[in-house]
Amino acid sequence: MDAAEFRKRGKEMVDYIADYLEKIDERQVFPDVEPGYLRPLIADCAPQNPETFEDVFKDIEKIIMPGAASPACTELETVMLDWLGKMINLPEEFLAGKDGHGGGVIQGSASEATLISLLAARTKTIRRVQSEKPELTEADIMGRLVAYASDQAHSSVERAALIGGVKIKNVSSDDTFSVCGSALKKVLDEDKASGLIPFFFCATLGTTPCCSFDKLLELGPICNKENIWMHIDAAYAGSAFICPEFRHLLNGVEFADSFNFNPHKWLLVNFDCSAMWVKKRSDLTGAFKLEPLYLQHHHQESGLVTDYRHWQIPLGRRFRSLKLWFVLRMYGVTGLQEHIRKHVRLSHQFEHLVRQDERFEICAEVILGLVCFRLKGSNELNEALLKSINAAKKIHLVPCHLREKFVLRFAICSRTVESTHIKFAWQHISQLATDLLKTWEQNHHQQKQQ
Repeated sequence: MDAAEFRKRGKEMVDYIADYLEKIDERQVFPDVEPGYLRPLIADCAPQNPETFEDVFKDIEKIIMPGAASPACTELETVMLDWLGKMINLPEEFLAGKDGHGGGVIQGSASEATLISLLAARTKTIRRVQSEKPELTEADIMGRLVAYASDQAHSSVERAALIGGVKIKNVSSDDTFSVCGSALKKVLDEDKASGLIPFFFCATLGTTPCCSFDKLLELGPICNKENIWMHIDAAYAGSAFICPEFRHLLNGVEFADSFNFNPHKWLLVNFDCSAMWVKKRSDLTGAFKLEPLYLQHHHQESGLVTDYRHWQIPLGRRFRSLKLWFVLRMYGVTGLQEHIRKHVRLSHQFEHLVRQDERFEICAEVILGLVCFRLKGSNELNEALLKSINAAKKIHLVPCHLREKFVLRFAICSRTVESTHIKFAWQHISQLATDLLKTWEQNHHQQKQQ
């Protein structure tokens, strides 16, 4: 959709809303659709090819408005998470389907998804341990619970443990910045010997510092054997799994209890839209379900209704699945795959440019749309380069530490980025590096003379 069409469609949408408000007294105040009304009205999976705006827009009145707002909001979300799950070939257990035990939900962020998973795992473990050892109080068990994550995991995992009131320990990553099974087993054995209760492990697919991938096929069986809830945080990288050539990075998801990625990061859906799936939705509802009279409804015991109040922290929620529906239909699976592939091609283009310059080094394998690089030299030199790059306000980079090295991160993000932008960015970085090294050498020479 170009700017001209965006203006046209925006006006149409405003007119639709204005017409709705003008004639709102002609509509029912409460829908008369039955639970499950929406699923038969739409396709079972996302379209392979793009559809027109007109096709999607006309379905609002036909499919959505008869169930406005809550039934449509809930049911479209359930189906859209099934669509998305099928696009990345999630195991059947994670899908709601017509009578599945799992399912998906849209959270506000990956941070929320991690917290929800940790809290559900905490409740599940406390109940299990109390059934095995009735003499232990909830406080006794809470004081011994331990969660785990990679030393490369996002800080939101540690924050979830802080909010959840449990201990958390980092598991050392290997030379590829990935956690392997032996590293997790070592720390689990040590903690169990000390009387602690391991209950939660957050595996990361596409770490924030360098887009590394924890080894699910090694970690999953250990977690399953030890009754540890395995949550997978694929906030950034998960979008790439819609491409068959990247789906192997998700192998091992079958061992997980919950999985999450953010379509708002790399799948062209506006913030916020964080997709989370669980194998057993009863694990969530069992942890968060409360039923005061003012929140009860006559379908709640039917088993036909997904009640997302019990899947999240807030009670209120927005109609976030609507924008996901629009994107999946207007781009189609093939359009979204090409978006991902283009960004990966551009990241490898940038990697190639870096490798051609002997002053620089690549610091981690380039797998998706992130390139970690630095000038060969001290951390201070690279800190100065980053400061110079960001001060120029032509491009913006965010750094990380990989082991003891200060590293620059070049992330392909924009929907409109092209090869020319990559070339421009590299020329800009290269020139700033030349200027910096010249100044650096002059200062070093002056210091030697003194």
